[in-house]
Amino acid sequence: MKKSFIRLLAIVLVVSGCSKYGFVNLNYPQRPAVYLPDNVKTIAIVNRSLTKDQDKEKKITESIATGEIAGSDRIASDECLKGVFDRMNGQRGLTIVIPQRTRLYGTGTRVTPELLDWKLVQNICDSSKTDALLVLENFDSNSDLIVATLTNQVRTVVNGRTPRPELPNRIRMNVLAFWRMYDPSAKTIIDQYQSTSYLTFNGVGRDFALPPPDALPNTAYAAGQEYIQRFLPTYYTVRRDMYKRGKGSGKEDFKAAFRRAEVANWQGAIDAWTEIFKHTNRKNAGRACLDIAVSYEVLGNTDLALQWAKKAYEEFGDELGRDYAKILLDRKNIE
Repeated sequence: MKKSFIRLLAIVLVVSGCSKYGFVNLNYPQRPAVYLPDNVKTIAIVNRSLTKDQDKEKKITESIATGEIAGSDRIASDECLKGVFDRMNGQRGLTIVIPQRTRLYGTGTRVTPELLDWKLVQNICDSSKTDALLVLENFDSNSDLIVATLTNQVRTVVNGRTPRPELPNRIRMNVLAFWRMYDPSAKTIIDQYQSTSYLTFNGVGRDFALPPPDALPNTAYAAGQEYIQRFLPTYYTVRRDMYKRGKGSGKEDFKAAFRRAEVANWQGAIDAWTEIFKHTNRKNAGRACLDIAVSYEVLGNTDLALQWAKKAYEEFGDELGRDYAKILLDRKNIE
């Protein structure tokens, strides 16, 4: 697993001065919303949210009504794909590919187009040497706060009152995106999902509060990243119990090792606990194995953490090691 996913709260907290236990808080993965089939390692992404011949007059009318810059969706929809590429490419052993044929044509509206023909899906995947095809089927945007202000002003005029200047200085851009992921080998839809993403910006201009030039592209980029997160685990904080004291002759060495962990010197703590494991009694060896396991999880190495947790229980009968090994096995299944 990439280390960027596991920058954690590596702060050891002592329970009490006389307790043999301490603990560390760290980030633990939560299962993703959608799992990719095992055969999918490379994914092509294309944009189908546009029409070949845009109805320019209709598009301009819609732009005035929604506060959208005419034609801007054509540019911003590609930013959606870039968000997917930057967020997912290289994660969990996956490769995102932008094929030569980057655009297909759909409805150009919020009306969801029919499924692509499976022969076309297969051809795109074959030509780009990919296992699946992710398609941005729909893309639409507007700025809600401008719409609300204009509506209020029109209502004021209709009611015979003089409208007050109400141009907002905060603009909320929103992007609606509908996605489908096609698996040509099984001729199945891996995922289809509609998301609405929001970002808020300061308005620009002296007389009119307009979205800054990068508002829509940034919102579209965030929408792409938000969608592809469905295939990645999220994280929440969990507690890992550790031993901070040993028995007999290894007691002081154990305390010294734990102090290294308290200041996040995890590799130094591992080195110290490894020496305890090699040169002390069985009780201390089991505790040292458990603490080494926790240290490796903090450092992002789940495989080594599992090895040492198993060793703590299998060779030395440490019950914390048994329970911890089960937790780590579950983590590996998520990762």
